[in-house]
Amino acid sequence: MKPPLVTVDNLCMDFDGAKVLKNISFTVAEGEVLGIIGRSGAGKTVLMHLMRGVEQPPTSGKIIYHVAVCSGCEHLDVGSAAGKSCPHCGAKLTARDIDLWGEQDDNLRRRLMRRTAIMFQRTFALYGNDRVIENILHALDDVEYPEEKKISRAADLVDQVKLSHRMMHIARDLSGGEKQRVVLARQLAKEPFMLFADEPTGTLDPNTARLVHDMLKASAQTNNMGMIVTSHFSQVIEDVAARAILLIDGSIAKIGAPKEVISQFLKGHEDKEKFAHAELGDKVVVARDLIKRYISVDRGVVKAVNGVSFEVYNKEIFGIIGKSGAGKTTLSSIISGIIEPTTGEINIRIGEDWVDMTKPGIEERGRAKVYIGLLHQEYDLFPHRTVLDNLTDAIGLEFPKELAMRKAIVTLRMAGFSEEKSTEILDRMPGQLSEGERHRVALAQVLIHEPRIVILDEPTGTMDPITKMDVKHSIMHAREEMEETFIVVSHDMDFVQDICDRLALMRGGKMVMIGKTDEVLASLTKDEREVMSKPNG
Repeated sequence: MKPPLVTVDNLCMDFDGAKVLKNISFTVAEGEVLGIIGRSGAGKTVLMHLMRGVEQPPTSGKIIYHVAVCSGCEHLDVGSAAGKSCPHCGAKLTARDIDLWGEQDDNLRRRLMRRTAIMFQRTFALYGNDRVIENILHALDDVEYPEEKKISRAADLVDQVKLSHRMMHIARDLSGGEKQRVVLARQLAKEPFMLFADEPTGTLDPNTARLVHDMLKASAQTNNMGMIVTSHFSQVIEDVAARAILLIDGSIAKIGAPKEVISQFLKGHEDKEKFAHAELGDKVVVARDLIKRYISVDRGVVKAVNGVSFEVYNKEIFGIIGKSGAGKTTLSSIISGIIEPTTGEINIRIGEDWVDMTKPGIEERGRAKVYIGLLHQEYDLFPHRTVLDNLTDAIGLEFPKELAMRKAIVTLRMAGFSEEKSTEILDRMPGQLSEGERHRVALAQVLIHEPRIVILDEPTGTMDPITKMDVKHSIMHAREEMEETFIVVSHDMDFVQDICDRLALMRGGKMVMIGKTDEVLASLTKDEREVMSKPNG
């Protein structure tokens, strides 16, 4: 076993009187990859930020880094380098324990943080208008890498993350997986002895996620770099980590081999609730020969939606699946009235009337839009407003506080929170919630409008498997109790199989098949099946 790099000792963290972390203790060895798994809101991200030295100090406890300090320059190294010469100035490296949040080591915290790096979830943190190689050169500038060696080092980093074939591409034009690999290269440019990866592949498709997992693991081995990886997807922890921690409500429930920890994480959460077969009502959406054309500078005329026809029935959960670029999101924007089709027709039933969504005006598309809720994959909450305010502001009406709270709690329960948790988070800011919790609050923002039709664009992208089950139950209950109709746009095969009455499969802007869920899933190509298989294992 390698010597310890970090010791976390009896760490506690409170926010507004609520205990987020409770007596956390563990060690991370030099070069070790440690996975931290737990539900959204378990405290994973808070723990990672405390270990990095960002945001505010812990309520109590210590985080000790065991390092070697150079007496001649600002270089820090791992503790096992003590007694050796500094690679930068040749002076002797001396063993030192640094209390990351201790006032006596305040002057060393900045030096320590220069030798750590972090990859945030959902944030690519790139210079979007610069090329891949330029992004990496910027990172080398930040650490004052020697000018004469910079180009060669940048090229090495591009090779290491296997992006030599994208070196001259503009960063904003890369896929999500390619962007994440550029982020990794930028972090490796700092030559960190500890990398923190917070849900590094939560929004990527399974194939791309596995590629990034391989990169992370190889980078740790190649650079003798310690790593903390947090996730609520078991596959991430299994692919990357040598050892794992299970966090439950801010406490360590188990430390051990990844498979054992994952087994305990999922234990007792089998989906046992059964739902009666829904009796579908009359048609509520009818689309005929929808076409949406765009003009692209490099591709000319693009038919994002190309001759699509379908119907959706009252109380139906209708799924639209397909690979990225198939036209799913464009179609959902047409259904919701955000964009107009180039040609074709789409009508939505409101009460006893049919509304033509191709016609503008308050008696046509405007009348229907208020009854259609859309949750985008890239949702936004007001960061400086409480959860309660985010929900009541979404309605745009003044409520007595008691009624507003009651309505908010009912809606949060529909979005997958327990009644106790719903009450607990009403006064919290979005920044005090986990990514998965924010996603569910955004879903509640849609449901609080009392829509007749709810369109969900990739609703499970950042959710752990247990929360995903809660949201499935919420959708099924909303269908049963409120006669809601759902249109679910997703690449999560397991989720749509569990929840959808029918599926429409899109390829190249066309609907190539509409039918019962099992029949459509059985018709997927091998490539589609790989891209749309569930990422959390």
